[in-house]
Amino acid sequence: MTMSSKFELVFITYPGMGHIVAMVEFAHHLINHDPRFSITILIITMPERMLVNTYIQSRAATSASTNIRFVHLPTLETPTPDHGSQTDPLCLISSFIEKHKPHVKQAITNLMATELDRRFVGLFIDMFCTSMVDVANELDIPCYLHFPSPTTFLGFMLHLPILDTQLTTELAELDTELVIPSFVNPVPPSVLPSIALKKDGYSCFLYHARRYLETKGVIINTFSELEPYALNSLSTSQVPPIYPIGPILDPVGPARWHPDQAHHERIMKWLDDQPPSTVVFLCFGSIGSLSGSQVREIAFGLEQAGVRFLWALREPPKNPLALSDNFTNLEEVLPNGFLERTTGIGLVCGFVSQVSILGHKAIGGFISHCGWNSILESLWHGVPIATWPIHAEQQLNAFELVKELGLAIEIRLDYREGSDLVLANEVERTIKSIMDCHNEVRTKVKEISMKSRMSMMENGSSYASTRALIQELVR
Repeated sequence: MTMSSKFELVFITYPGMGHIVAMVEFAHHLINHDPRFSITILIITMPERMLVNTYIQSRAATSASTNIRFVHLPTLETPTPDHGSQTDPLCLISSFIEKHKPHVKQAITNLMATELDRRFVGLFIDMFCTSMVDVANELDIPCYLHFPSPTTFLGFMLHLPILDTQLTTELAELDTELVIPSFVNPVPPSVLPSIALKKDGYSCFLYHARRYLETKGVIINTFSELEPYALNSLSTSQVPPIYPIGPILDPVGPARWHPDQAHHERIMKWLDDQPPSTVVFLCFGSIGSLSGSQVREIAFGLEQAGVRFLWALREPPKNPLALSDNFTNLEEVLPNGFLERTTGIGLVCGFVSQVSILGHKAIGGFISHCGWNSILESLWHGVPIATWPIHAEQQLNAFELVKELGLAIEIRLDYREGSDLVLANEVERTIKSIMDCHNEVRTKVKEISMKSRMSMMENGSSYASTRALIQELVR
């Protein structure tokens, strides 16, 4: 820590890969803008999430020279979902996070006692850490929400308490489209998050949504040129001030910290040997995995399409709170002889540094689960997306990309693992469509890529929004 820092910020996030990466990069972004800040990131540990823990260790080591430090909270026992239990994992994790309240309060109190020359000007909480608003209030620190999903989804969350007073049935039983102010188009219930369609998950969402309104401001990893309609819909007196400060990305990604560097180098070497914009990249995120029958349909579709491909294929997590794993034997899950038949044209691998791959000149299209970080990375690098949502708010993200913004091609908007199967001929058709160099979506994505970069430059929209946030913090 340097002596020049005068303002202390404390961050706490849900221990999911997408959430923590977004928050750590935001911390670096703030300090790059104003070195008077020092930031303490409180870490909630989940032993099941080895990859998250590896990332934190690496970033703690590389952040030591900056004004950012990582403080690990005492490790609590992670809830284990009962076999056959209907309780949604998000509800378990929300109550698990809430149990850290006394430890968060203690950690901040300790900081206040040792950093007497600093003003504590903000506690930044993640979208699922809203129980920490209580800690901020007790310690008289302004509380801000850091929202790592799109503005449309924030709009859905903020609309939930209103919707709750109007609903006569559960969301899962709705047969009419919803009018949600942050969306231009009516939203079909089929693209709502699976969590919101379960009774306990809905209650959990509702609890968090109500608490968003208790914060002093909302920081969103987006930019006004991408989501103008949704951002405008939230500029009402009831909603805290909104700061779109993105796209904030980790430009190097796991290439910097993943333990298997040889694996990464092998993939990049393979890509170096492919012609520009000829490879379709398939990747479904840190918890994304598909059934055996779905994997085989994708394999057949890739063969039929005959295009070059890079496929990050992972097996389902061992429990609902863990991350996906690499397959120990790919041949067991792929069609007989697939790997031999596609030698030279394709590469099937495990965990990858997604952002490094999207930035490679060989990549021409991205079949994605539509996590928000993945969308931002793809748009930044000008790579068109085909939508294959799996978890969380990804169905809504896919709907926004395809129906609201025209920035993606639809494979599915409402895919649900186990109740849906995308057949090989659909996979083939989509791949050919997304790899078509005359595709209209490709042109639009190139345009928004330019705008995403301009928004972060001096005088850009997100640059200005970051300055406004800093002024508010140090006021």
